[in-house]
Amino acid sequence: MAERYYATGRRKKSVARVYLVPGTGKVTINKRDMDDYFGLETLKVIVRQPLVATDSADKYDVIATVRGGGFTGQSGAIRHGIARALCKADAENRPVVKKAGYLTRDPRMKERKKYGLKAARRAPQFSKR
Repeated sequence: MAERYYATGRRKKSVARVYLVPGTGKVTINKRDMDDYFGLETLKVIVRQPLVATDSADKYDVIATVRGGGFTGQSGAIRHGIARALCKADAENRPVVKKAGYLTRDPRMKERKKYGLKAARRAPQFSKR
């Protein structure tokens, strides 16, 4: 079997399992083509960023399984996973993706709802009388 590089990427509530397989640059997400999975062009750009930064967009096929969260969180999780997998594939990729900030796990999460409020910080409407 050909070389496969596996890594996990996360963002918000999304978790992506990413496999890098030597190939032509095809990106498959949840057994669907990336163009079918993501409607917005910006999300597709986000997913490709680590591959473009390391000049390996046409060297690897990306096979990703992603669960949880919304489209933006999922694209961020896949980007994180691809960046980690590229570091496993070739150690020389690490400084490039690290400097670009693709290896950093985005710590921003949804804030929990507090009692007495309608949302995390949204208070009930105030009325003087």
